[in-house]
Amino acid sequence: MPDRLVLLGSKGGPALRPGGPWPSSSLLEIGGRCIIVDCGLGVTRGVVDAGISLKALDLIFITHLHSDHVLELGPLLHTAWTAGLATPVAVFGPPGTGHYWRRFCQAMEFDIEIRIVDEGRPDIRELVSISEFGEGEVVEQRGLKVMALRVDHPPVTDCFALRFDHGGKSVVFSADTAFFPPLAEFTAGADILVHEAMLEEGIERLVAKTGNGARLREHLLASHSFAEEAGRIASDAGAKRLVLNHLEADCIAAVRKTWAGDLTIARDGLVVELSSWKAA
Repeated sequence: MPDRLVLLGSKGGPALRPGGPWPSSSLLEIGGRCIIVDCGLGVTRGVVDAGISLKALDLIFITHLHSDHVLELGPLLHTAWTAGLATPVAVFGPPGTGHYWRRFCQAMEFDIEIRIVDEGRPDIRELVSISEFGEGEVVEQRGLKVMALRVDHPPVTDCFALRFDHGGKSVVFSADTAFFPPLAEFTAGADILVHEAMLEEGIERLVAKTGNGARLREHLLASHSFAEEAGRIASDAGAKRLVLNHLEADCIAAVRKTWAGDLTIARDGLVVELSSWKAA
């Protein structure tokens, strides 16, 4: 299989709309590694639909602990385990990820214990390792190097962009962030930058649908990036391709104010091959 990026879930926020996209999750296959980045609702179905056996789970990274990025971490691992996962899975996440996993296993204790006895399964609590990271190098193994940069996503302080480098190829995920100029240096020369983006008119539509509109508007403006800001980061970084996610509206005109390079607007199930830049 060629190295590829699959946008499993492409929307921001935990809400679901009829026929709409699912929350944040991505599959990165690079250097023979099967990597999941974020585990929003729907990630398990997305992995299966991408043609990946759940038994092949290898590495999982969580950018931050908002529910639309971590809600289905436990269910993904548990479903893989019931599907026959018998090899170790390494999970890397911000402080608090271990607490989430322990509490998930406590909540599922009856099911876990009975399946170990009744079905002869290995103990999932021994298969899964959790490593919590801060800014800097996260892991380097088998030619894969992963770096983290703390980004600006108040009130969440432990929110990290992630950079994956292997064999001369590099992919960066912005995580959720307000416009954050240091991200350009972190992304320098990357083959793909996956960056969140929003439109001003999209904010007003979203606010109109909620009962806490004023507070939500405050959060969005303080904690997320406009499309043209994402374009500025990609341009300053000299990235080869910009992939915009979190959007539910056409943003091409906005991002073209600041980005003239290759552009992909994320949708659930979209594939970007790292070798040929072909989106499917």
